[in-house]
Amino acid sequence: MSAIVDQKSEKKNLACSLPIAATSKQTIGLMGGSFNPAHSGHRLISELAIKRLGLNKVWWLVSPQNPLKASAGMASIKERVQHAVKISRNPKIKVMTVESFLNTQYTADLLKILSKRFSSTRFIWIMGADNLLQFSEWKNWEEITSLVRIAIFDRPNFSLKSLAAGMPRRFSSKRLREREGLLLKYKPPPSLDFFS
Repeated sequence: MSAIVDQKSEKKNLACSLPIAATSKQTIGLMGGSFNPAHSGHRLISELAIKRLGLNKVWWLVSPQNPLKASAGMASIKERVQHAVKISRNPKIKVMTVESFLNTQYTADLLKILSKRFSSTRFIWIMGADNLLQFSEWKNWEEITSLVRIAIFDRPNFSLKSLAAGMPRRFSSKRLREREGLLLKYKPPPSLDFFS
């Protein structure tokens, strides 16, 4: 069975494995999160990333439980996945439950597995500027920057604060200019781009 939730016939199926759709020389955007709930902002950032980064696909990685968020008020993963499928409405966006299948809790662990199993695929981590503020609190955050390229999309009232955070300051020499987004996939990690 696939970790990709089939957006037509298997909306209820959460049994999963790693996707076989990733092939060599593809560039795939990874957007992780609780998606509690998924909303049009997730789709907008994904569609911008597809265009500005030259992505073949974006995988929405619905997390069973974000370690930095409380579980109170969290909808079931089944509900969150089903809602994400309805919101995504783009054949290049795939809603996935890979973390549940692999029993991983941390982004660094997930990325190590994906990088190993899809060694010819270029992955770009997609995140909002609001998440950049706490990026240095993520487990093994420095390892994450060595595993994937990172694309940050601005959120209102966050750009100045987020760019002053630890990670972007540390890797400021690895930051591309915004207009160089299509080059990001060719740069070795650590490399990042910020889109306003």
